[in-house]
Formats: sequence, structure tokens, C-alpha cells
Amino acid sequence: MSMRELGGRPIRIQTWGRTDPGQVRRENQDTFLILQFPNGPGEPARALRPADRAGDGSGAEWGDSPEGEGRELHGDAEFELGSRGALLLVADGMGGAAGGATASREGVSRLHRAFVDGWDDERERTPERYARHLKRAVEEANRHVHELARANPRLEGMGSTLTAAGFLDDFVYLAQVGDSRAYLVREGRVVQLTRDQSMVQELVDSGAMTEEEARRSSQRNVILQALGIGPSVQVDLTYLQVREGDLILLCSDGLSGVVEDTELAEYEAQFRALPALCEALVELANSRGGPDNITVVAARAEGPGLRSAGVGEPARRESFPFPDA
Repeated sequence: MSMRELGGRPIRIQTWGRTDPGQVRRENQDTFLILQFPNGPGEPARALRPADRAGDGSGAEWGDSPEGEGRELHGDAEFELGSRGALLLVADGMGGAAGGATASREGVSRLHRAFVDGWDDERERTPERYARHLKRAVEEANRHVHELARANPRLEGMGSTLTAAGFLDDFVYLAQVGDSRAYLVREGRVVQLTRDQSMVQELVDSGAMTEEEARRSSQRNVILQALGIGPSVQVDLTYLQVREGDLILLCSDGLSGVVEDTELAEYEAQFRALPALCEALVELANSRGGPDNITVVAARAEGPGLRSAGVGEPARRESFPFPDA
């Protein structure tokens, strides 16, 4: 359903992000980004980034995209979804002290610029064009990180997961590389929207391992692809229709590895303000040892432009049907 079909009825997005180094690692190699595209002609996208770029990333701050340093923002970041949409990103770096942080930061930065440049110049604001720009931006981010690693021996072998959720009209488009996750919380129920691109997920899918065995496996962090590891990457691109009150939550495995899916719904019901929700989930992960960097980005969709979820309505992600696929 496009904005024309919505009859101009607004959709409001509340969003926030939080990243933390955890209790074990000295450096935070995670990063996140939230982009809002205003409706006005010539208005730049606005970016919500970790407020502390040096390390612990407490809170977030708004700035113009892509170069503005921004200003501190207190409380919920809330805006009306415009015709150009919005985009959320989470990335989890790997590859040593220098490499992991560089891979996640550079990957997100390059995707940011590539997507904004392409989408701003796009005249056909259709779902198909939006999905193509998102996919191409992830591929450009992969090429950039790969070239950096090849050019600098100190960065050899670096890589990063990347999970993006793009809002356009009443749909969310999900692009994934690696095992950072996207969840939907709808009317007290949780659905994992992404599929981990990992060794243990392959074993679970084949029936060789149970979900519980996968959670305990020493190989659970072995992923099958990441940004920058190779010259090309296969982007898993899916979509979902958004309903009134839906919460989309992106996170690195520093959260999903120690917090149960059902707890996400419990915390969403308890902490309606998204800054408080993100903080509480980070604290929960840290209370369980915080073995890895922890990042969570949350977005709640509301407003008369969204349909209500039907009782017992299943929430399913669908692969995006490119015409030339």
C-alpha cells in the first residue's frame, strides 16, 4: 500500500539506538546508524549515531547526513515517515583490534553515503527501486571494506556483519549479511525476521542440530559471510508489511546470544520509551556476563496510516521479488 493509497494518512516512527562494549571486550567494534529522510526538496537526510564515538557509545545524537556532527538529543527520536522513508543499520565488526572497528565503521559509512546519494537522485520512488538501492548500497559497502583490507596489511581479514531495516510507506525492507538480527515484536509476540548466515544455522536447518544445541555450540559465532571478506557478497533481502504498534528491533549477537527472544517482548511491554528499552536490554545482557559488544536499535511504527494487526495474524517475511531474479 503506497502513500497515495494511504490517502496521506501519517505514519509516525519512534526510534533510538544504544551500543556498549560489554563486560569482557575493551573496545567496541559494533556501530549503528539511523537515517531519516525529510519530505522537503533539497533537505538532507538526518543521521542518528552513537553519541560517544570514542568507545562506549552511550545514547545517540542527531546530525545532518552525511558530514554533520550533530547535537545531543534527549528522549525519543520521533518523526513522521516521509515519502523517502527511513533506514536503520547495525554492524558488528571482526578481525582484530584495528580491523573489526574499522570494518563496521567504514562499512556503515560507505553504505550510508551510497544509499543517500542513490535514493536522493531517484525519480521513481517505488518499492522495487528502494530495494535495489538498498541492495546496491550493501554491495558497495562490501567492496569498500574489501579494498581497504587489501590495501593495508594491518587490516587483512577484517569484516563486519550488517543488518539494515528500511521503512518505506507501510513496509519494512530487510537487508542482511552475517548474523546480526532483526526482530518484530507485535502484540506481545516475537518473530525473528532475519536468518543467521552461520554454520550452526545451516546445521539447524538441515536437522543435524537442535536450536538448544546451537545456542550452546562453541561454533555459534562462525558466520558464513561478512562485509569485506570477499570481493562480492550475497545480500539476503526480504520485506514485511508493518502494522500499527509494531516494534522492529535490530541487534548484534552481544544481545541475541544471551537474551531469549521471549524476553524481548517482556521488556517491550515494560519499557515503552525506546531509550529506556534500549538501556534496559543492554543492562540485561551485561548482567549475564556481557561477553561481547552489545548494540540494539529499536523503531516503533504508529499512526492512522497503518492497519491494525488481525487477531492471530501471522507475521512472515518474504523474499523481495526482483523482476529479473
